[in-house]
Amino acid sequence: MREENRKNFPAIVLFPQSPADDSWAYFETKLDSSTGLAKEWHFPFRKEPTIISGLLKSLLDSLLTLHFVDASRIYIGGLSQGGMGVYDMVARYPEIFAAAFPICGAGKINTAKNFAGKVSLWIFHGSEDEIVPAYFSRDFYKRLSKLNADVKYSEYPGVHHNSWVNAFAEKEFLSWLFSKSKKR
Repeated sequence: MREENRKNFPAIVLFPQSPADDSWAYFETKLDSSTGLAKEWHFPFRKEPTIISGLLKSLLDSLLTLHFVDASRIYIGGLSQGGMGVYDMVARYPEIFAAAFPICGAGKINTAKNFAGKVSLWIFHGSEDEIVPAYFSRDFYKRLSKLNADVKYSEYPGVHHNSWVNAFAEKEFLSWLFSKSKKR
């Protein structure tokens, strides 16, 4: 990270990793036997979060008790399965997050009503993503736009699953993110 970013965007940054036997959100896929890629997707939105997402929520709750944490400026981002977790977390806890940035993510589209108008989003995806198809991001963007949400969408032509490279290179990304805050 550039030194100027540390000065202009002071933050506590967490990069939690999901263990192999858990996931950030509930999802089920059917694989194509010839490619090994998912061809059918299902996103059950269960009452309780996954174990790892529940632990992340507990960590957030503990951090929010610290005097130096600005509770009005909590952001969440993730890529691929982490992007799925972003949609799941903002749907469950929209009161916590000021902004979110799912990158090549997916989820249950009808949960958008839970966070539209409460959490700002910038959605990123590569048009040629063969792992998590771009239509998931397009569909979230369309639904959130219809709900008059504060949402941006960047789709990168010709880019596959590694759209995080492009997303993190967005010139206005940090300025956009740090401009978002919750009214408390």
